[in-house]
Amino acid sequence: MKRLLGILSIMALVACSSNNCPLENKVTCNYYFYDREGVAVLFPDTLTVRTLLPGEKTVYIYRKLGSATVTSDYPDTTYTNAGYSETITKARRDTILVNNATKRSSIMVPMSYYNKADTLVFTYDGISRRDTVIVTHDSYPHVELPECGTHFFHNLRSIRATDAAIDHIEIVNPLVNNEKKENVKIYLNGVAE
Repeated sequence: MKRLLGILSIMALVACSSNNCPLENKVTCNYYFYDREGVAVLFPDTLTVRTLLPGEKTVYIYRKLGSATVTSDYPDTTYTNAGYSETITKARRDTILVNNATKRSSIMVPMSYYNKADTLVFTYDGISRRDTVIVTHDSYPHVELPECGTHFFHNLRSIRATDAAIDHIEIVNPLVNNEKKENVKIYLNGVAE
């Protein structure tokens, strides 16, 4: 009986062993910054990147004299109970992907699964103009092992950008997966350097 319990214990431990799922499974498109000559640089300004999504969402704005304005995606009675006025309005469904990044040599940006193109807006603290980057891509599900679940990988097809701080932009590795390799080079035009 003791031998049977020992064998069952060993089988239970083997059955509970870790599988071969990757520990780092976040899929992002990796953008790296360079000067016009192709030398890697730290982006010297504060950068925010948001993506433009189709449609609108309802936004709740709370205002009170002498207090900061609060914006929420959901109604919040704690503000109205505290004397704030509530305004309900519609806003774009944009999502911030990188918020106030400073002194970065690269940024990691998630991509949409179902859209054929992502429109990214780069906003800078030191430059009044913004850059718009449009990335076209194909997305496909990737399964490492059935127990690991499905991730979407992407294949970059084309990329273009405006020229507020970006001199030019190019794809260096079109496969966007969870390996954290450089996908896109952004060459700065000197305005942000």
